[in-house]
Amino acid sequence: MTSTSPNQNNSLNHLLPPNWKTKITEWLQEDIPSFDYGGYVVGEKETTAILYGKSEGIVAGVPFFTEIFEQLGCRVEWHVKEGEVLKPIQTCAHVYGPVRQILIGERTALNMMARCSGIASQAHRLRILKEKNGFKGVIAGTRKTTPGFRLVEKYGMLVGGADTHRMDLSSMIMLKDNHVWSTGSITAAVQKAKAVGGFALKIEVECRSEEEADEAIAAGADIVMLDNYEGDALKIAAGNIKQRWAAKGRQVLVECSGGVTEQNIESYFCDAIDIISLGSMTQGVSFVDFSLKVQKNA
Repeated sequence: MTSTSPNQNNSLNHLLPPNWKTKITEWLQEDIPSFDYGGYVVGEKETTAILYGKSEGIVAGVPFFTEIFEQLGCRVEWHVKEGEVLKPIQTCAHVYGPVRQILIGERTALNMMARCSGIASQAHRLRILKEKNGFKGVIAGTRKTTPGFRLVEKYGMLVGGADTHRMDLSSMIMLKDNHVWSTGSITAAVQKAKAVGGFALKIEVECRSEEEADEAIAAGADIVMLDNYEGDALKIAAGNIKQRWAAKGRQVLVECSGGVTEQNIESYFCDAIDIISLGSMTQGVSFVDFSLKVQKNA
């Protein structure tokens, strides 16, 4: 399996769902639910603010940043592209509009850019490791995202060159230990999933042994996840599963997950692994530092 990174431009805008702008409206409503006391001080005079990138990373979140200020009656002029490597201290954009409106959007916009760019930067570093080691599989995020902020975080993964994995519970059917234990067996869980998922949804099963993986594949699973395997044990198990089922004319994808980080991911690279997924792509990721400075009056 191979994956490619999107072009480093705003083409990802076309991936966004029709309701994405309502999310931004909600962010602004959360941050200013009543009076804008600080805004009273500065008023509505027209001004310019500069967005500075202050730490290294990958620029991500351009459409969200722009929409925040457009909803506030401001205009954004960009000097960097989505996916560009940031070399601090760098002028990334100018924001034009009434000073009160700029300050209303400031913190929301900076918070979003910092996290989205941080995730994109993490994804980019992982992609570099993948290419350096010649790994042919996919490096993916997980559903360990911030409630209400998933769209931005998954977007950041794409900008950085990682796979988003499933977007939500309606995207692919993943049967984990709790599903199996609640149903009684892997076979029963897969059969029930196939009955409602139809032909369009793939089924993935979390497995703790080769025996469980074999049961899942025999029941009709498309992907088996070897959870919390490490080192040679992972590579041996994945190779055995691939070889055993290839001999029967069955192609299956093998994913590994659990405990994978940027620091240890290279130990997971092997030809028998198709997907490596990391919750650490969104959890505990370092942010990219941005600031927005209103220009002083002459």
